[in-house]
Amino acid sequence: MNKKPMYSWVRAAFLGVVLLSAACRTAQPDTSELTLKEAFKGKFHIGTALNAQQITGQDAASVQVVRTHFNAIVAENCMKSGLVQPREGQFNFDLPDQFVRFGEENNMLINGHTLIWHSQAPRWFFTDSLGRDVSREVLIQRMKTHIYTVVGRYKGRVHTWDVVNEAILDDGTWRKSKFYQIIGKDFIKLAFQFAREADPKAELYYNDYSMSMPKKRAGVVEMVKELQQQGVKIDGIGMQGHIGLDYPTTEEFKNSILAFSGLGVKVMITELDLTVLPSPGGNIGAEVSANFEYQQKMNPYPNGLPDSVSQAFNVRYLDFFKLFLKHQDKISRVTLWGVSDKDSWRNGWPVRGRTDYPLLFDREYKPKAVVKSIIQAAQQ
Repeated sequence: MNKKPMYSWVRAAFLGVVLLSAACRTAQPDTSELTLKEAFKGKFHIGTALNAQQITGQDAASVQVVRTHFNAIVAENCMKSGLVQPREGQFNFDLPDQFVRFGEENNMLINGHTLIWHSQAPRWFFTDSLGRDVSREVLIQRMKTHIYTVVGRYKGRVHTWDVVNEAILDDGTWRKSKFYQIIGKDFIKLAFQFAREADPKAELYYNDYSMSMPKKRAGVVEMVKELQQQGVKIDGIGMQGHIGLDYPTTEEFKNSILAFSGLGVKVMITELDLTVLPSPGGNIGAEVSANFEYQQKMNPYPNGLPDSVSQAFNVRYLDFFKLFLKHQDKISRVTLWGVSDKDSWRNGWPVRGRTDYPLLFDREYKPKAVVKSIIQAAQQ
């Protein structure tokens, strides 16, 4: 019996399987070389906060990560009122100018952060020469001058502004800040009005932390509805994404995305980071005034993460990015609050001297394993 035809048939079949297998493999998108901004193209902007060393180019390795992976930037600190106008009428635009120029040179979405915030406002903003609270009229004029000057300087260059930051408490009530005490609720309406007048084309946002908490969600929704009824246009709501391994639930986070988008505004995830460290005071969101004494038990991973924690970290981050992708029609931007673990504010808050691992790039600016998983999820 001639076995050659049988051999030829088997060989041909085998080659066909090999070729088919190769075709199937090539049909799948190759995500091995994709960057984050490439993976999310057409879905939403992916951004990061820049500190002074990154803005000035002193941290060259970090700048390279920013240019490679991100297409949106936000000023971490240099645009806050206490730094921009430390004394009345004396504006310091050195770093903000460099920040905006960096964004323009790299064709990035530029977000200004933040115009009105109680925490890093200069003391003179609220007091007269004798240290007494100024009148309502004086504070309104100071707000107007500050917003007109800052927003006006970057008119047509800064694309979006966090106009007001953290005005609602976790229980849904208004924070009794100096702005609220002296002006009342109108301070938010006036801030948006002044920003709109200073640059009619810029998008204007309200930004806050712990936005997945039901009471806070309800408080923000109520506030925005009141402003809308008064004719105040808010373009978007920024949900700070300061999350932990076990809080908040993705379900509650989703509920807030839906509630805020239901107001007819854009939703941004503005300050995303994931702490792996225990909290000394429960879920304190991102209340910067919180400060706890250092204890060794509060700093369990000074020399690196155990595999089990790294795995939990990866799963948690991926779960949130899958949530963002599912609701990409409502989300315009996702921004990490920092570039690498080395320069994250989480290392010093709410306990100084800790070692945290909250971002997508490690202390050597290398992407963590979850970055590849996120890119793959974005391509599915």
